[in-house]
Amino acid sequence: MFEIRTLAILIPALPLAAALVTAVLGKRVLRGASHWPSVAAIGLAWLASMALLIQVHRRASETAQQKGLAGYEQIIPVGWTWAAVDRAYLQSDLQPGAQQAGFRFRSFRIAIELRADPLTAVMLATVTFVSFLVAVYSVGYMHSDPGYWRFFTYINLFVFSMTMLVSVSNFLLLYVFWEAVGLCSYLLIGFWFRKPEAAAAGKKAFLVNRVGDFGFALGVFLLWITYGTLNFHDGADGTLGILGLGRLAGGPGLFVSGATGTAICLLLMLGACGKSAQLPLHVWLPDAMEGPTPVSALIHAATMVTAGVYMVARCSPLFVAGAGALEVVAVIGGLTALMAAIIAITQTDLKRILAYSTISQLGYMFLGLGAGTRVGITAGMFHLFTHAFFKALLFLGAGSVMHAMGGVIDIRRFGGLRRRLPVTHWTFLFGCLALAGLIPFAGFFSKDEILAAVHARAETHLLYEILYLAGIFTALLTAFYTFRAYFVTFHGAERIPEEAGEHAHESPRWMTVPLVILAIGSLVLGALFWWTEGFAHFLAKTPSLGYVTRYGWAATEGGSHLAVAVTSTLVAVAGIGLAWFLYPNRRQLVEQLARAADRVALYRLSAGKFFFDPLYLALVVRPLEGLARFSYAFDRYVIDTLVDGIGRMPVRLGASLRWSQGGMIKVYALGMVLGLLVLLGAMLW
Repeated sequence: MFEIRTLAILIPALPLAAALVTAVLGKRVLRGASHWPSVAAIGLAWLASMALLIQVHRRASETAQQKGLAGYEQIIPVGWTWAAVDRAYLQSDLQPGAQQAGFRFRSFRIAIELRADPLTAVMLATVTFVSFLVAVYSVGYMHSDPGYWRFFTYINLFVFSMTMLVSVSNFLLLYVFWEAVGLCSYLLIGFWFRKPEAAAAGKKAFLVNRVGDFGFALGVFLLWITYGTLNFHDGADGTLGILGLGRLAGGPGLFVSGATGTAICLLLMLGACGKSAQLPLHVWLPDAMEGPTPVSALIHAATMVTAGVYMVARCSPLFVAGAGALEVVAVIGGLTALMAAIIAITQTDLKRILAYSTISQLGYMFLGLGAGTRVGITAGMFHLFTHAFFKALLFLGAGSVMHAMGGVIDIRRFGGLRRRLPVTHWTFLFGCLALAGLIPFAGFFSKDEILAAVHARAETHLLYEILYLAGIFTALLTAFYTFRAYFVTFHGAERIPEEAGEHAHESPRWMTVPLVILAIGSLVLGALFWWTEGFAHFLAKTPSLGYVTRYGWAATEGGSHLAVAVTSTLVAVAGIGLAWFLYPNRRQLVEQLARAADRVALYRLSAGKFFFDPLYLALVVRPLEGLARFSYAFDRYVIDTLVDGIGRMPVRLGASLRWSQGGMIKVYALGMVLGLLVLLGAMLW
């Protein structure tokens, strides 16, 4: 059995090595076999992640027995100091309760150090497993693409960046790999860069994320100024890490609150809004569907969008200390969940329906985190875990449909596919049931836990009562739009678009086997971890969550949970029933309802995606374009004219004296005499 240190280093090292091998050998040597380094490396990384998970679970249990539930962490130095600046910053060492402050110099030192704790272990296992299945699926989906080797190079870089993001124990390194994940998403979304829509989608994702990442960077600067360190863990010199065991054990007095604490949390949350597609920075994610379908599954289920949820969960002690920060997280999550669900009910692109579903489900996760309780944060992470399975399943199922339909993904152009695509049909149905939140599928247990946590806070806080009702209504909409897509795609009369010709058939096993595995996970994992409480108990041994258990809002357990479960189930069944009644055999009724609803503002908002893109175009893009045009004109016609004019002055001055240089010696002699007379006259005067 490998040690934790070896496993923690091996997990990101394997995808990085595969990326280098594929980049160097893929185009000329590996070619059609370029998938083998990727599949093997990510598969081995998943096995290493599972071994790490088992060892961390064992160590955390031993620590809990010996020292109580303070939390378990292990810091793994890699042996490389990235940056070291002595006496970098003069900081006050005033401690809470002290009357007089002293000052001392702080050193700035960033070492490459990884951490192993329950939160990291869960994230690594989730990311690598789903990424492995996506890589296997990609072998069948991308087999004829001319950029085959390039695709698997990017996939490995993406997995490497994400595994490092959840493994590092420092805010600066977190930011570095936060940006690396953004870069990989840009490369993958715009993978088909010759397609204008894909190139535009990649640029949009990159630019929108820079807005959130600018806020995240400011939050990192403010953390350094406030705490004098960027490490999560305590230093060997006695320096308290921002999320170290020493500071967590010291309680709220060692965390900065007030305006500074709130500002830190809001800036970090701005970064999470960009990376995890929350209001108002969600607009990039639906356009990301222009990339290959495996990319959509990877981004939505395992990597980029989960980074923000992970970061907020990791920093939960900061959000508990920041006045009003948790409420902001909960409001953003609740509003995003509801808004995205409203938009999804009118979309006709199957992948975009799932994209808005991802935005909505991420909103649920932030709603759970914003409850500020151990139950809420655990539920948010549990939903991240279950969502990774059923959302990857749904995206890969949509890719299987698209593969069979000759690239067509508009649900208005095909239907009745359950007989032609039996494996895709049944696995997609499992994903829909999990997304709708019906028992015993995984989505029921994780979504139910979130709603129960919010309902517990609602007993003492009106805001959470409103958010709870919004969450219940979102559950109704989720079931409706999910089964709207399912019934239209797989039921009713068979309709095949002409692009598919006569060749519409089930996908190859490279694609269907991952679908079956994800479908099984979507069915059993939620019930398994909920009934055994294994996920919650294990995750609670993360130091940050142990702090929330002690100092966060008290979690209300008990009778309300059953009422919440019954309510959420009833509204999900109602949504499915409404979709079954309207689709797919009552198209005329649906069209009549759509024409009638077109006169209602809410329908227009849904169909127009709440007009965020036109709004940003009018308020941000056009003014910046105007400023750019003005700057260009000012530079060309004012600055350039002025600089060119100054440059031409010596030329013109020289030209004005050219007449005196005729080449006649007599004229030169006369000039010398006249000059001498002028000098003599000046001297005499």
